[in-house]
Amino acid sequence: MPIFDMPHHLPLPADPLMADHNYDHWQEAALQWNDPGLAAFAAAAAQNDASRGLLDAVFGNSPFLSHSLIREPAFFRRLIEEGPDPVYRSLIADLVTETRPDEDTESIMRRLRVAKRRAALLIGLADIQGLWSLDQITGGLSRLAETALSLATAHLLHKAHLAGDIVLPHPDEPERDSGLVILGMGKLGARELNYSSDIDLIILYDEAKIDYRGRRSVEEFTVKLARELVRMMEERTADGYVFRTDLRLRPDPGSTPLAISLEAAETYYEGFGQNWERAAMIKARPVAGDLPSGEAFVRFLRPFIWRKYLDFAAIQDIHSIKRQINAHKGGGKIAVAGHNIKLGRGGIREIEFFAQTQQLIRGGREAALRVARTVEALDALAAAGHIDPSAAVELRDAYAFLRRLEHRLQMTDDQQTQTLPGDPTKLRALAVFLGFEGTEAFAETLTAVLRRVEAHYASLFEDAPSLSAGGNLVFTGGENDPETLKTITDLGFSQAAAICGQIRGWHHGRVRATRSTRAREMLTELTPALLAALARTADPDQAFHRFDDFLSRLPAGVPLFALFAANPSLLDLVAEIMGDAPRLAERLAANTTLLDSVLSRDFFDPLPPTADLIGEANRLFDQAVDYQEILDAARRWANEQKFRIGVQTLRNLLDPEQAGRHLSDLAEAVLVALAPRVEEEFAHQHGHVPGNGAAIIAMGKMGSREMTATSDLDLILVYDMQDGLDSSDGIKPLAPSVYFARLTQRIINALTAKTGEGALYEVDMRLRPSGNAGPIATSLTAFAQYHADMAWTWEHLALTRARVITGSEPLHQAIREVIARTLQCRRDPDKLLLDVADMRLRMAREHKAGSPWEVKNLRGGLIDIEFIAQYLQLRWAADHPTIINTSTSAVLAEATRLRLIDGGQGDLLMAALRLWSAIQQVLRQSVEGAFSEDTAPGRLKEVLVRATGSTHFEGLRVLMAESAAAVRDLYDTLIEQPARALRAAQENKEIPS
Repeated sequence: MPIFDMPHHLPLPADPLMADHNYDHWQEAALQWNDPGLAAFAAAAAQNDASRGLLDAVFGNSPFLSHSLIREPAFFRRLIEEGPDPVYRSLIADLVTETRPDEDTESIMRRLRVAKRRAALLIGLADIQGLWSLDQITGGLSRLAETALSLATAHLLHKAHLAGDIVLPHPDEPERDSGLVILGMGKLGARELNYSSDIDLIILYDEAKIDYRGRRSVEEFTVKLARELVRMMEERTADGYVFRTDLRLRPDPGSTPLAISLEAAETYYEGFGQNWERAAMIKARPVAGDLPSGEAFVRFLRPFIWRKYLDFAAIQDIHSIKRQINAHKGGGKIAVAGHNIKLGRGGIREIEFFAQTQQLIRGGREAALRVARTVEALDALAAAGHIDPSAAVELRDAYAFLRRLEHRLQMTDDQQTQTLPGDPTKLRALAVFLGFEGTEAFAETLTAVLRRVEAHYASLFEDAPSLSAGGNLVFTGGENDPETLKTITDLGFSQAAAICGQIRGWHHGRVRATRSTRAREMLTELTPALLAALARTADPDQAFHRFDDFLSRLPAGVPLFALFAANPSLLDLVAEIMGDAPRLAERLAANTTLLDSVLSRDFFDPLPPTADLIGEANRLFDQAVDYQEILDAARRWANEQKFRIGVQTLRNLLDPEQAGRHLSDLAEAVLVALAPRVEEEFAHQHGHVPGNGAAIIAMGKMGSREMTATSDLDLILVYDMQDGLDSSDGIKPLAPSVYFARLTQRIINALTAKTGEGALYEVDMRLRPSGNAGPIATSLTAFAQYHADMAWTWEHLALTRARVITGSEPLHQAIREVIARTLQCRRDPDKLLLDVADMRLRMAREHKAGSPWEVKNLRGGLIDIEFIAQYLQLRWAADHPTIINTSTSAVLAEATRLRLIDGGQGDLLMAALRLWSAIQQVLRQSVEGAFSEDTAPGRLKEVLVRATGSTHFEGLRVLMAESAAAVRDLYDTLIEQPARALRAAQENKEIPS
């Protein structure tokens, strides 16, 4: 006695009005028939109690079957008279004998469609009357499909042979030894086709067997043939269609042609085949074309499908086929209306996965489990003692019930659907069509079936952690799982379909990182946590796409996935970077080894003092075996530290001043440790120039220790040598000026050259005496003379940030004295004021801020504050030497102390400097290009709010506007207005009275 009883009497008409309407059509059609006997049969059938009950069941429930029956009265009469079994056998036999390969395509298409319509009517009526078992129904549909495929394939091969594209070894039997293989997959392969099922195919070809004579390639020929085969099967004509056809179960369907070579398929399954593809291949069988070649291919796949030895990771990955589906262990109401009986809770897929996952694990050692059909697999598992016999019975009966329901659902309107109607009237009609009195009894039975299935399914591998994130996360097969799309959307992504497709691409090995089986197994385990982490960012979709870019650049995935598995917080950090810091994400994608540094214990601690950094760099460089290794080591180490500073800035662990100081200290450590090694390498050929050697002066942001993530190094190289020297003392001596010029270039190259580890810094030497027109290296004497006699005011403004960072102590001291003497000289205050004002106006014309977020060039922004600080130094250093400082904030503080500006002005400038520096530090670390409020990640806005001490983003925008206006007004008060007055006074003097 089955666990789940289903009525076997003829269903009543759910819609009597529709039944009456169809009876009218039946009678009207009979009047048009030329066969009096057929017309008499129609009239009698409507009156006979037995046939009347069948007509009621059809006319009152299924528009599709009604239309087919009215269109095929002679075939219906034959069914009534002979029964379905002999008529079906005759239908298939006649189709085969009447279809010749040399017929025209349209005639064959018509014959196939008529046969499909008649077979659908026959099978539907046999199902409704309970005359055929489920096996007979699915088997009959499957046999029709493979017959149609075989006839269409034979026709297309023969047509190509006649056209001269190929030479067939047996033209009278086109499929024989043709080299073209049509594999039936899924329900067709297992002979389990449902009533309105698609047919899943993989089309393969043996390049060695196909004797191709055409102008193109074998691949292009077979792809064209595949398209034509699909057209013959699924194109809708006046006669209907044969079968909808799906080719997406082929290897990596997103990047492979519709037909692929046997060799390519073998290579794919050996190297990239996934466990869900192993499960799919359980049902694979050749259904048309060169059957022996197809059987040989399936035999080739046996070791792939049925692995004798499985390690823990492989078993876990097989478990994941089940674990990606959100398993319910009872409880929670199942809504019958709108339920998907294939993919939903307790549905057909859960029964299939229940069997297939266990087959994959045990089938390598137990040949009895290597069966394609779901019911047979359940029985085999029970016979082998792997599942309780009662479980097999319950699942088998549930499977039969759900498949019957599926057929009634589909034969109503010939729709490929497994979703029950949401409309109560339509749901009741389906229940009646299945033989129930109404919705209540049907829902009660269906719910019991679904709950029993989900209970067995949930108990499978129940100790393994879920991979479903509160909903399905299934990335197997060639199409998107609807519940998975819903899960991803519910997580907060808006591009669920694209994300599903990309993750499937990872599993197909489209990126290097996932081309190993182990990597894909680990990725399966990580995917729920990865999506959850990315979903927590402000822009989950952009975060995902950046992670995809990052993943695509990895040489291998296993090391990274192992890091993520062992350190879940690392995955959260990567997600945060991908979602909230595009520039850091790009840096990480370009250099994935940066993640290793995150695992160090001090990663989130502030950088050590400069002296410690220099010591660390020296120790690292001392371990290098040659100069090239020094350059690589410098890049690895510096990029790790830059990344560390960037992450700390993103997480608000550093304030803007600290971030600028750390970046500057890092650059200084690199130069202090690297420059002597460059000189040593240079000296191998060119020796040394006796004297105090060379020193590097840091200018600009590096000099003021206010660097950002994108800052260049503004440098000047100054040298000092003994008098009267003509050349260096090396084996290839150089004149001193040439020697130091080439040494400077070597140092620049050491910083800027891209090695396998990337670049260190961009270098700008334009602040040297005479800029680009001057020598790249400057002697101490020339440096002092230039600034004493020839430098422009703007060059002295730049000199306020000059900081000597490398070189001997005597040269250090000498340069510092030149700088101090230059800055402290007494100046014409009017000329200074006009020069500063004119220079700022010129910069404002040439570098206009495109938005308030371009805080450097914004009027009232950083440059205005820096001009004020530098002007105050040049204006008052002669009287107040303590105002000389490379730090803008220190200059403003000292100017306030000296009362060169009042306390309110000082506070305003210091607050604005902190505000602009914070914004600039965060944006330079995070964003490539201009910042846009409309497209910026929400969490990046939160970082900006935190870094600036604001309470919310709108408040930050107001603060920015107020600060810019206030600084602009103060700049006008201190510099622009006095300069305008001076210009006016000078113009008045030039006008004669």
